[in-house]
Amino acid sequence: MNKDTFITLYSRDIKRLRAEIEQYPSESALWARLPGTINTGGNLCQHLIGNLRTYVGLTLGGHAYTRDRDAEFGQRRFSRARMLDELETLERIVTGALEGLDGGKMLEEYPRTVLDMFPEQPVGVILTHLLAHFSWHLGQINYHRRWITQVQSTQP
Repeated sequence: MNKDTFITLYSRDIKRLRAEIEQYPSESALWARLPGTINTGGNLCQHLIGNLRTYVGLTLGGHAYTRDRDAEFGQRRFSRARMLDELETLERIVTGALEGLDGGKMLEEYPRTVLDMFPEQPVGVILTHLLAHFSWHLGQINYHRRWITQVQSTQP
């Protein structure tokens, strides 16, 4: 894939994530745990922000960021309003970092180890992996939001 395709796909999915967060019926619904699960929609969203800020924004774009992965899953770091602001910032950072990549850069080795199973990790492969990871969690958030919305709409 070329950078324009990555920009289109990342931008699309960050906007989809933003739409999911906006559709939660309440702030508390964002943090509700489903039976048999460990992650809330809010925690998964925080995780996606931290992941892309680290692996795209910081590593490829040079945007300062200090990640606390444990807090992404264990704390309510952002209100819903702040989360939506963070997603707007994330889209600008990610698309800006991707704009700076030329065709040759996609073939260069990614400067951090991400996938232990691959001895070579070109930037394009890592960007594909990160996009798949993002989409996987976006689907989980969609399911969480639909389930929570259904439960809350059926309660008196």
